[in-house]
Amino acid sequence: MSVVPPDYTFASDNTAGIAPEALAALTAANAATTPSYGSDPWTARAKQLVRDVFETDCEVFFVFNGTAANSLALAQFCRSYQSVICHECSHVDTDECSAPEFFIGGGKVITVAGPACKLRPADIAPVFARGHGVHYPKPGALSLTQATEWGTLYTPDEVRAVADLAHAHGLAVQMDGARFANAAAALAARGAAPADFTWRAGVDALSFGGTKNGMHTTELVVFFRSEHAREFEYRVKQSAQLASKQRFAAAQWCGMLESGAWLRHAAHANAMAQRLASALRTAGGRMTLAPEANGVFLELTPAHADALAARGWQFYRFIGESGYRLMCSWATAPETVDRFAADFAAVLAAR
Repeated sequence: MSVVPPDYTFASDNTAGIAPEALAALTAANAATTPSYGSDPWTARAKQLVRDVFETDCEVFFVFNGTAANSLALAQFCRSYQSVICHECSHVDTDECSAPEFFIGGGKVITVAGPACKLRPADIAPVFARGHGVHYPKPGALSLTQATEWGTLYTPDEVRAVADLAHAHGLAVQMDGARFANAAAALAARGAAPADFTWRAGVDALSFGGTKNGMHTTELVVFFRSEHAREFEYRVKQSAQLASKQRFAAAQWCGMLESGAWLRHAAHANAMAQRLASALRTAGGRMTLAPEANGVFLELTPAHADALAARGWQFYRFIGESGYRLMCSWATAPETVDRFAADFAAVLAAR
């Protein structure tokens, strides 16, 4: 019996390679010597490009991965006796090995349920009534994810409503933007600019994801008010996130932002998710959620999932016992989408 080679296209948008614009920028940055630790022209240019994207004079820092971006940003706002409020399915709680608590130095992540993986003021408000005085962690920050772990999007008004409540209780607002580019591409079609659902809506700090957008080992922490970034460079260094050859991280952002590739690639990934969802519905599939970004969440029986795995497809169960996640990336080809849909139709027909 022949073994079908595994196909990781839909397992995660992390499985794709480096986007050509980022790779070309890396190669160009490798041509000569330059100052280290961020004192290079690529770093200065990348920071200005980020300010251009957000239409404001923000503070920009480079780190290696999303866990560091989220955890260090949250630690900047919280003391050791404070807590971070987030959705119960957020990456901050479920997938970061207590890194936020570690870098806060004893803080606590407090989770809240909410429909479609989103926080709402009505769901958050009861947290402020928990505990009694000094016997319970004092909330210090709120973290929301854009796009969410279930592929849903916050509108600017939804971000503003949550941020207003958080600020009214003295909390900072941090946005986990591991798939921020996908959210920006989707919301651009609705007339919203990145500034509209970040700092204009009350977000204080953003983890701006590069990896899932087609870059390699580079994420950003963006503070929209300079006072929030005070001495953050020391936090970056202490946590072993300062790159000596930072030009290679910054150059990728230059290549992606200058060319507009960050949005084009994200829009492509989103379009592939829509194509996939449409084909699966036509074949008789049921979506757990309607795709809004680059993720498709499909209901499958274990037998159907096993049959697709036998055909080489690798993907993960994500929501409950029957909800499976299929992620599209900048590199997902229409032909691959159609091939998966054909195998899905064949599996359903055979069972």
